[in-house]
Amino acid sequence: MNPFVKYLSAIVLSGAILPAQAAVEILDKVIAVVDDDVVMESELQERLALVKGNIAARGVEAPPEDVLIRETIDRLILENIQLQMGARYGIRIEEQQMAAAVGRMAAQNGLTPEQFINQIEASGGSYAELRDNIAREMIIQRVQAGNVNQRIEISPAEIEAFLGSSEGQELTQSAYRLLHARLDIPADGDMDAAKSHVDALKRRIEQGEDFNTVIGSSEEPYLFTGGDLGLRPESELPSLFAPIAPKMNEGESHGPIANGQAFHFIYLLEKRGGTQIIPQTKVRHILIKPNEILTPDQAKDLAAELRERINNGEDFGDLAREYSEDIGSAQEGGDLGWASPGQMVPVFENAMAQAE
Repeated sequence: MNPFVKYLSAIVLSGAILPAQAAVEILDKVIAVVDDDVVMESELQERLALVKGNIAARGVEAPPEDVLIRETIDRLILENIQLQMGARYGIRIEEQQMAAAVGRMAAQNGLTPEQFINQIEASGGSYAELRDNIAREMIIQRVQAGNVNQRIEISPAEIEAFLGSSEGQELTQSAYRLLHARLDIPADGDMDAAKSHVDALKRRIEQGEDFNTVIGSSEEPYLFTGGDLGLRPESELPSLFAPIAPKMNEGESHGPIANGQAFHFIYLLEKRGGTQIIPQTKVRHILIKPNEILTPDQAKDLAAELRERINNGEDFGDLAREYSEDIGSAQEGGDLGWASPGQMVPVFENAMAQAE
């Protein structure tokens, strides 16, 4: 059993100040104490009803009642621990993320978000409760993903080796969607006249005229062929355009490109992918917070003392394991893994950015 989890059969308060014959109505009771929080009987009953409903819907045999209760309590305790870890990590669910999650649930039911919310409330449900449940699940998922990621160590050399491999280059290369216009000149045609014509088209495009309109306005004997080449990875672009497309911006054209008895124009409709450098920080921390024993001033003094001890050469990881109240990272020497911008709360991220 986890050392900071205690099971309670019930909590009943009594004493001399209560009349001997007073009737006591227990509205709810604590069934487990989980670090700084508790699991209530009402939570257990709500979850049991949900679990039993799911079992009945699947048409499978339910486990014995005592087993079902024990497993459900264990699940509630685990969720509670993970939610507390999420709070300590500073994990937040933004409104945009919540709206996206509700939108996905609505789409799965063939409804708009507004219809989905109305249907929930019309059936006696609570949209606010649904949002709370979604937030809980999202926080738990992030805590679980974070704990897995912290155990995975990939060296910079391994990253460079992967990016240099054929598989890495294939996954990270950009893709381009080009419009292609080709003007073929007969063997006995006047190349100089054709060059003057395509140069005039180029000037019109550079002055802001629509690419398709300009190319489409070209008449005999200067009719263009070609069209949309579709979205292609850089390695699959025609060799004539492969060196040019990566240097172009969306909505930009290039040409005329002379090649044998032909002139080409290309227009970049869309660009996707490519490598983007996202700065990440490998960070460790020691969480010190006020509690029943430690006042805010004492907590601040202890944090300052630990900082001085670290600066004097004591091992950060050893001190984290001894003093940190972050149950998720303490046993890892305070290691939070690699953090991306926006992942931590602003005050933590600012301090992290200033640390050496």
